Amino acid sequence: MTAHQDAYREKLTTAEDALAFIDSGMNLAMGMAVAEPPALLEALAGRIETSKLADLRLWYFHSLDAAGKTVLRRDLLDRVRPHCMFLSSVERALIRADPSPAPYGPIEFVPVAFSQSPQLLSERVDLDACITTVSPMDRHGWFTFGTSNDYTSTAARSARRLIVEVNPAMPRVFGDSLLHVSEVDSIVENRCPLPEISCGKPSPEERTIARIIAGMIDDGACLQMGIGTLPAAVCALLEDRKDLGIHTELLTPALTQLIRCGAVTNKAKATYPGRSVFTFAMGDAAFYDFIDDNPAIHSLPVNIVNDPRHIAKNDNVVSVNGTLQFDLGGACNSEHLLGRQYSGSGGQLDFVRGATASKGGKSIIACESTARNGTVSRIVPVLDGPVTTPRNDTHIIVTEFGWVDLKGKSMSQRADALIALAHPRFREKLAQDFR
Repeated sequence: MTAHQDAYREKLTTAEDALAFIDSGMNLAMGMAVAEPPALLEALAGRIETSKLADLRLWYFHSLDAAGKTVLRRDLLDRVRPHCMFLSSVERALIRADPSPAPYGPIEFVPVAFSQSPQLLSERVDLDACITTVSPMDRHGWFTFGTSNDYTSTAARSARRLIVEVNPAMPRVFGDSLLHVSEVDSIVENRCPLPEISCGKPSPEERTIARIIAGMIDDGACLQMGIGTLPAAVCALLEDRKDLGIHTELLTPALTQLIRCGAVTNKAKATYPGRSVFTFAMGDAAFYDFIDDNPAIHSLPVNIVNDPRHIAKNDNVVSVNGTLQFDLGGACNSEHLLGRQYSGSGGQLDFVRGATASKGGKSIIACESTARNGTVSRIVPVLDGPVTTPRNDTHIIVTEFGWVDLKGKSMSQRADALIALAHPRFREKLAQDFR
């Protein structure tokens, strides 16, 4: 038995014992999305119930069911203070169900760019602990952060204690994702399937938008795709391209299909040529199997992946993201809906700026022209929520009625162009509002 295996055995414990030190008033970071550690979260919920813990501050992006069914249960939120930096359906349900008039209900929403979250958690939050799921240790004593490098790799090394949940289903990834057993305080083992995220089918309008966007993507482009049916529909139209590259915040099955079919080679990239760069990943079982032990898949912390200066080192970056609204000047609200926080700013502005600064780059923000079955225009005189992407930064806007490059256009020229992208039933009213 090696020294690494000895260290592993010494640190191996139960989830309950690993969290015995947790006390009231502590700051705790957890791995996001697929890296949520279900056994640790269940044990933590039990400790909160039985030990009468209070004011436990939980820091994270994008929760899934593992957190929703444990530490983010409604009955525990008088003792847990979720400091959430990007709302998912879990937090939205909690906010809707909260009887108080507080705009964010029981959630402490923390606005922050995804790229800045590692600095926030390492320099401005005094983290007592970090918990996350990792891939199994190799014979040299190394785990990997698997699907979630993002802020987790930084939080893991900034917190006073690091507890990892080892799951054989978590893919082992290449890149700056290694974690040595000597850096870990406690190890918990849990064999369970990873959460699988399905994409769904695009609407007819989204298929039209996807064709418009695909027509702007040439051979050799470096891609960043957001989440959802629209980016997946765009990817499906790119299988005949040559030498595409990937430098993306989120890695998805739609992007890896472009690797499988040979459209992505990463040959034209200036940074990490030959490798597809990402900071977190979500998909299905076949997707996790594809990225496991795949040297062409390269994981990096989000402060590197989403740094506009780093993004712009590659030529011909094409960034494709969605929005909820844009106004007649081109400013985008991508996070606030029906008077409530819906998600967060995430990394949209990071990639808008990085793609625009890239030589030959294109930042594309797209949405259907209407919502609520065509009864509400997504193009509005004044945004209903915060500005996620300022009008100074917006580059290309796309709806099912066409596209416009806003760079260099005056406010009146922008208004005319954007009204033309609205649904015909709303154009006259928008023109009146602008005048």
